[in-house]
Amino acid sequence: MSTSTIVIIAVALVLLAILLLVLARTGRRGPEGPADEDGIAMVRPATELSPMADPLPEPTVAPGIPVSEIAPAPMPVVPDGPPDPLTRMKGLGPKAEAVLNGIGIIQYAQIAGWSDADVARIDAQMGAFRGRIERDRWVEQARYLAAGDTAGFEAVFGKLG
Repeated sequence: MSTSTIVIIAVALVLLAILLLVLARTGRRGPEGPADEDGIAMVRPATELSPMADPLPEPTVAPGIPVSEIAPAPMPVVPDGPPDPLTRMKGLGPKAEAVLNGIGIIQYAQIAGWSDADVARIDAQMGAFRGRIERDRWVEQARYLAAGDTAGFEAVFGKLG
């Protein structure tokens, strides 16, 4: 046997010994895990977390607003009348309008009635347009437009588009 063959065998034996030592220290007998006194594999329940695991952060729908603080969505209100041209609002183009229409928002009055929880819930569904509701003050704009107050809208937001 050559020297290189002996070295390779020795390295393989050392690695095998390390693997066996690690398995013995963790209490595992192999792929099936630890066993009871009868040799039957014991399995931890799927809900049991490792004692070393960090707790998972609470999911949020918007920065600083945890899901647990958002009230469930109210029953959708079917708008009365034809859809409004939502693109007249500043910061709301045809693609954002399509997203809103897709979730049933078609009139200024619907947007004007949104609460903070509604804004957070809808904003979470806006994809690439996330954050626009508050940044462009859609609720405030919609209140003017739903009331038909074009002069008030233009005084605050500029010429109507």
